[in-house]
Amino acid sequence: MRKLLAVAAAGTAFAVLLGAASPALATGVAVSGGKAVQQQVDRLTKQDGMAGAVLSVRDRDGRTTTWTSGTAQRGTGRPMVGGDGRFRAASVTKPVIATAVMRLVDGGKLDLDEQVEHYLPGSLHGARVTVRQLLKHTSGLPEYFDLVDWTKPAIPADHLALALTRPMVGEPGERWFYSNTNYLVAGMLIQKVTGKDFREVTEDGVLKGLPGTYWPKNGELGIRDRHAHTYGINPASPRSGETDTTRLPGYAFGAGGGLISTPEDLNRFWQSIPEVTLRTMLADPVPASDPKGSRYGLGLYTYQLSCGPAWMHDGGLPGTRVLSGRNRAGKAATVYVTGTPKGDEHLFATLDAALCRPSR
Repeated sequence: MRKLLAVAAAGTAFAVLLGAASPALATGVAVSGGKAVQQQVDRLTKQDGMAGAVLSVRDRDGRTTTWTSGTAQRGTGRPMVGGDGRFRAASVTKPVIATAVMRLVDGGKLDLDEQVEHYLPGSLHGARVTVRQLLKHTSGLPEYFDLVDWTKPAIPADHLALALTRPMVGEPGERWFYSNTNYLVAGMLIQKVTGKDFREVTEDGVLKGLPGTYWPKNGELGIRDRHAHTYGINPASPRSGETDTTRLPGYAFGAGGGLISTPEDLNRFWQSIPEVTLRTMLADPVPASDPKGSRYGLGLYTYQLSCGPAWMHDGGLPGTRVLSGRNRAGKAATVYVTGTPKGDEHLFATLDAALCRPSR
């Protein structure tokens, strides 16, 4: 599921990815064991070379267990932050936006099978794309991310205009093609039918009650409060190798990848999606190209674990890689690393251990 975001900065296009301690606990939660899970988390730092790794699991009854490995900042000896440490959720933002759209569908403000241009006339140059196709990545809309100069201010309509300088990658509904443009437009739809920015709509809705989650303000580059430093390729100087990439223009990443959250909050989010909404989001998924055998619904993947299906999303930005989701029993897990992994095999193995093995 290695859909890398493409960033253009200072005129340079750049493809980007969207240590050992005992299990840490959420405040007031007692738990023990999980050695097999800890071994998976340790492998992410000791074998894969990531600076830090965090895995947080929330059982259906609300019991939370967190495992960490590595350091929060290279050269300092600081232990890796726990499940309440903030990080850039990257494309795990997309299930949040999809769930917000579903709330508007339930409220009669949007129709999944209505064309986008019914709400945003002329926005797609006449392409007959439906709301459902946006959320499912079957719209045929081309990618915009690698065309943006992230050093310059812009609004979503500007980014959409960049995308539409490219030809459609297929007819609407023809095939699955992962494009951040779909969720750029979804954010514009939310604003059109509510009169409010998608950030405000989600804060008042699907993100309510998640204390560590927020949208960065325009021009805000850092991450608030407790967080780990991230290490990746700086898009402004890709030849410099891996550097500290903690400060990024998160506001500009928007509805496709701008959210900042915590593993504990994301787990609560997955468990908060109403079952009737989840069934609609999972209905009639389409085959996705990566990982093998996965299928994509409305803002989330169905991915087969050793113990059955998981419903999840991945994400990546320079220096951060994240997997987050839940299983059929309602157990939720989020794992992220700080660094640039060469592959996702060990990340998926960690998610499998989290959702398929006992936490105690």
